[in-house]
Amino acid sequence: MTRTAAVPATDEAGTPTLGELLIASSQEGRDRAAVLALVEEGTILARDSVHRLLVVEGATGPACRWEGLMGRLYGLGLDDVQRAFLGLVMGMVGIGLHTLAAVEELDERRLLILMRALPVLACNERIAVGTRL
Repeated sequence: MTRTAAVPATDEAGTPTLGELLIASSQEGRDRAAVLALVEEGTILARDSVHRLLVVEGATGPACRWEGLMGRLYGLGLDDVQRAFLGLVMGMVGIGLHTLAAVEELDERRLLILMRALPVLACNERIAVGTRL
């Protein structure tokens, strides 16, 4: 997945952001696809309620513990679009019961993020996803 301007590689002091640390600690496949999508989306991970339940300190730094969100999706204070997006991201790692029909709730930016995450999920990053001309 490509990084957007909304997800800087480092903060002003030159230290890696939480998103970059989570990406670095993620494993290939499902976990990496979900972390990349969540970091690129930006607004959900920035919420304290999500951060507190999702991010744990691992041996090599912060990591996502997706099980922390199980059963708490509706108590995080997310709007409908954010909740649909997070539900689909959780589905990438095998948690939750969101169907693909939830993409109807997504705006164009979040839909594109998920579309770029799918080849990562399939461990096939050769497929380019972008806007048709």
